[in-house]
Amino acid sequence: MHGIAVALLSEDRELLSALRDRLQATRLGNEVFSHVGFPINATDTIIRQLQESRAEVVIVDVPSRDAQRAIRAIELIRSTTQQIAIFATGDMSQPANIVASMRNGAGEYLDRSAGHEVLLEALTRYSSARTRALGGSGKARVFTFLSAKGGSGCTTAAVNTALALQKSHGDVVLLDFAPIGHAALHLNLRPQFGVLDALQNLHRLDVSLLDGLMTTTKEGLHLLAGPQQPYPSDPTPGELARLFDLLVNHYRFVVVDASSRLDPTTRLLSDLSNAVLVVAQTDVVSLWCAGRIHSFLEEGTGRDRIRIVLNRYKKIPGFGDEDVQQVTNCKVLWKVPNAFHVISPSIDHGSPVVLQEGPEISRSYRGLAAALAEASSNTDDSDLVYGPEGSPQRGPGRLRLSPLRSGD
Repeated sequence: MHGIAVALLSEDRELLSALRDRLQATRLGNEVFSHVGFPINATDTIIRQLQESRAEVVIVDVPSRDAQRAIRAIELIRSTTQQIAIFATGDMSQPANIVASMRNGAGEYLDRSAGHEVLLEALTRYSSARTRALGGSGKARVFTFLSAKGGSGCTTAAVNTALALQKSHGDVVLLDFAPIGHAALHLNLRPQFGVLDALQNLHRLDVSLLDGLMTTTKEGLHLLAGPQQPYPSDPTPGELARLFDLLVNHYRFVVVDASSRLDPTTRLLSDLSNAVLVVAQTDVVSLWCAGRIHSFLEEGTGRDRIRIVLNRYKKIPGFGDEDVQQVTNCKVLWKVPNAFHVISPSIDHGSPVVLQEGPEISRSYRGLAAALAEASSNTDDSDLVYGPEGSPQRGPGRLRLSPLRSGD
């Protein structure tokens, strides 16, 4: 990324130096102006210098005592430079200063004693909002596939759904966040780079470098491959937010294969997703595990986006839709028919089944992709409504898609 132009203001030279170090550590913000002292009126030279520096964000250090000059500076900057975002930083034990700063124009209030990660996350939020304001798409749908238990067919579902979306809509990327990445084997690809390379180069990651890290199928699907060894450490919320900020503004659909991964990263991925698809089978253990996954994700914001995809589906007494929902606390979105005799050789040969025209399971994956692509968004652009799953009082403008039209 080219970085965000940031100006720094403080009445304390040492605090200004510390703030400069925090900004540099984010590798996302670039200092374009700094000053010891605050503007006192609208014609102050500091205001003019802020404008001439073309700062996008100004960070104002709010002292614990005598905070009024800093708060007045925030008000002046807000009234004279509408295009500049304002972050305040100070002591979190001073609620009056926090409230006054926010009321007078600060969009963020950051803990002065925190590390650079807090500032990084604030800059990432600003970057996302700026992109949307400037007309960037920022609307890519993110679908994360999770496995209810090992061997449920999660990666197969993610790969085939991603390919179906690519063939019908284009501009799709598949991210392999499995503990040990193996989506490339399903696609018969030999990637040289992947997710780890992207996370390690976030400070300079732009569209050009991102494209260079991708491995592309002949259908045009981009794969950001997973590692051949378990991830050495979990990415931070700021790192994932920065990666996804770039992805959702560069692609139309982002498909994530989290496979059997269940850790804090899984919660973060769920929070970033429009839909979390738990791939399960109609057996007691698989559905019990799906219910535990729902409980695990309840601590995040993605819990209401969880849906069940029943793989290798066949009708069994006692495993109807209501039974599945009661056990898992999740609604059934789709049923993929049992076709092991077709799937097994397609995986072995690296030739995904969705590329074949004849098999029923191919039509099922294309139907799942269509349902995901066509589902209507709620007003917050996060949760999706799949026709019959919406409220009985939903408006007529929402799509009415049958979630079980394939393999039923």
